[in-house]
Amino acid sequence: MQILIVLTSHDKLGDTGKPTGFWLEEFAAPFYRLKEAGATLTLASPKGGQPPIDPASSADGAQTDATKRFNDDKEAQAQLASTKKLSDVKHDDFDAVFYPGGHGPLWDLATDSTSIALIESFANAKKPVGAVCHAPAVLVNVKAADGSPLVKGRKVTGFTNEEEGMVGLTDVVPFLLQDKLAELGGKYESGSAWGVHVAVDGLLITGQNPASSEAVADELVKLLKK
Repeated sequence: MQILIVLTSHDKLGDTGKPTGFWLEEFAAPFYRLKEAGATLTLASPKGGQPPIDPASSADGAQTDATKRFNDDKEAQAQLASTKKLSDVKHDDFDAVFYPGGHGPLWDLATDSTSIALIESFANAKKPVGAVCHAPAVLVNVKAADGSPLVKGRKVTGFTNEEEGMVGLTDVVPFLLQDKLAELGGKYESGSAWGVHVAVDGLLITGQNPASSEAVADELVKLLKK
């Protein structure tokens, strides 16, 4: 199993002057879950090199077993520090693609033409596409083969309006993910705030929030082992 993990390169939280990036748990938990399932992982980001980790996800209160493991794992840290440039990867070399969240993807990957084309190539090749928390934002400009939004008529989830309100960023983000997915015709669904919830529709797998990260990875593996 060759799996591509695509991370954000965006590090500014709108006009707040605060930093953002990807959410560490949403990378670390799937990273180990996929590796343990036997996958070979390649990491990429729009700019290549070290993608920005949201400092809030490194705070004591945000630590999980997976993030603690990552913080002690020099090899994984070195791999993260040297992500490939997104423009240098192609779907032919991989069996699936996975996007961790954090707020960063709302600003760069949602509109990144290279990422959009990459997801379209995975979808057209009938290969699984996974995204968790804010990362389903990478799907909002992706088209299906017939030119309609990829998410139209499909079960999807992602960070809820309620959860965005709870972290106080409703008026900071460029769009509310729940509203955008529904507006595009997605059959948006969610569970309770901060609870585990995954939507699987064919080869499209989305997770609601950080707690859903491992479950998205597990569903990805299930599809690849079918």
